[in-house]
Amino acid sequence: MLDQTYIFAALAGYVGRPDATGAFGVFRRPAAAGGEWTNVFGEKETHYVMVHPTKPDVVLAGTIDGVYRSTDRGTTWSRAGFPQPSRQIWSFMVDARDPNRIYAGGSPVSVFVSEDMGANWKELPNPGLPKRLNAPFESRVMRLAQHPNKPETIYAALEFGGMMASHDGGQSWVDHGDPLVELSKLPHLSSKIVSETTAEGMLDGHALTVTAADPDSVLVAVRMGLFESRDSGDSWRDLEAKNFSPTTYGRDVRTAPSDPKTIYAALSVAAASHDGGLYRSTDAGKTWSRFDKVQVHGTIMSIGLHRQDPNQVYIGARYKGEVFGTQDGGKTWSDMSIPVDVKDIYCVTCG
Repeated sequence: MLDQTYIFAALAGYVGRPDATGAFGVFRRPAAAGGEWTNVFGEKETHYVMVHPTKPDVVLAGTIDGVYRSTDRGTTWSRAGFPQPSRQIWSFMVDARDPNRIYAGGSPVSVFVSEDMGANWKELPNPGLPKRLNAPFESRVMRLAQHPNKPETIYAALEFGGMMASHDGGQSWVDHGDPLVELSKLPHLSSKIVSETTAEGMLDGHALTVTAADPDSVLVAVRMGLFESRDSGDSWRDLEAKNFSPTTYGRDVRTAPSDPKTIYAALSVAAASHDGGLYRSTDAGKTWSRFDKVQVHGTIMSIGLHRQDPNQVYIGARYKGEVFGTQDGGKTWSDMSIPVDVKDIYCVTCG
């Protein structure tokens, strides 16, 4: 299966390093030993890249200018039929009922849908969420996840918005930021860096996941750690990542496609840091342990999981194109970093 797999990395702008230079867009390499990275799409800074789960020839890139699409496994790219110019796209989700229907999350907070596997898009009604804080950038939809048993229910993690949910396939949305704001009143969950409110850290949502092994549980990764809701976001419980990890900045959390009981979480020090670890739960989020065997030198931004092969797990760290991977279920790890000067990694995936 390795000889049929590509690893992709999405690269975009810097944090705190305005004078730095480097390549951006989408990089690709064969997963097999000896594979080399190629900058297959260098036209636009890219925040998210997704290999279609049922048709891997289709690869989507969420960029600073909408959606770009490849139909030849990332070799060539063109801009999709996208209704908004210069709209940042930060996430994708394929509808479990229909592989042709794909959702995309944007910034400012917005959700788009395609009915033809990403070729054309339309914007869904404005979620109408309140602006909770003033920050250097607009709030954005960082992750979309679908309820396994109620496919009309979609959850969205929001950077500087917390979480929202739709129960009608994205036609309307319910704001679930208030319970996270309430938790921020606890001294150890208060954090203010770029805004006027100490709720900033709890509203700094980066990823979420829902697993068929426990479909009532929604796990969200925010600046202050990992949190669980069992009532669609009306209330949240701190998973207290500090009890199993020395670093607690939650950047990514994903359920293994091949095993709904297995969940991975990327925990680092901060948005701009030089340490972090990959943690795994094999009991649907009840207990966690360190999974990787590497030392990163940047915040772990993304986890890449193979849809059919559970032995393949990849992580991308923010700086210097750092990518590490295991292809034997965690027994050994390889440094697969991009060997040229690049901007920051935001997403890694494979397929």
